[in-house]
Amino acid sequence: MATSKQTVAFILEQLGDLDVRARAMFGEYGMYCDEKFAAIIADDSLYLKATSATDGMEEAPPYPGASMYRLVDADLLEDRERLQEIVQATADALPAPRPKKPRRAKAE
Repeated sequence: MATSKQTVAFILEQLGDLDVRARAMFGEYGMYCDEKFAAIIADDSLYLKATSATDGMEEAPPYPGASMYRLVDADLLEDRERLQEIVQATADALPAPRPKKPRRAKAE
């Protein structure tokens, strides 16, 4: 089941004070915080990467065959301040993204 655009908009609104963005990926969404891939939005739910900031949260795969992520429950989704703290702490615990390689010019 694909995630609705309304769900993505709600989650991004809840995280409005953070540097976050969502990108459509294979019918679902990847969520970046501080340009780090921190979460997946799938089946109208938010799944954070497993870090010390998400210890104690329920583990679940965002889709069949995926690695385990931490499922954000409905109460936490509604608690804007706490959600922002956990998402920022998750991003802070992740390594910086690798620099992108420059594209090669096409030979004519």
